[in-house]
Amino acid sequence: MSQSNLIPTVLVIDGEILIRTEIAAYLRHCGYRVIEAVSGDEALPVLLADDTITIVLADVQLPGTIDGFALAQWVRNHRPDVGVVLAGTVQRAAVAAGELCEEGPTLSKPYDPQIVADRIRQLVAGRQRGE
Repeated sequence: MSQSNLIPTVLVIDGEILIRTEIAAYLRHCGYRVIEAVSGDEALPVLLADDTITIVLADVQLPGTIDGFALAQWVRNHRPDVGVVLAGTVQRAAVAAGELCEEGPTLSKPYDPQIVADRIRQLVAGRQRGE
């Protein structure tokens, strides 16, 4: 087993470059392998090609034709092994996320990188335990 298979991989999708690069850098600092995408349209081919992705962190409002909710639904249907964390405004994310994510994964923006890392760590640990 290669080392990249031992290190959880997070696909970070956000159209706002400062937010995406900040959270990606923080997650790398926490020891995660991170792949960045600007949009759901850009992320979908990555999800199709890379079977090492463990968690998707996506903004609910993404540029292009695939928003965070549609991407989360796709992941749920086609990559059930991948956890999803959605981030966005509290009202929209809470109402629309429904069952697209595990219990409590929706984050309100702007978010604290430590809270994001903690949420991802919880999801990764739960998946490793088979939850």
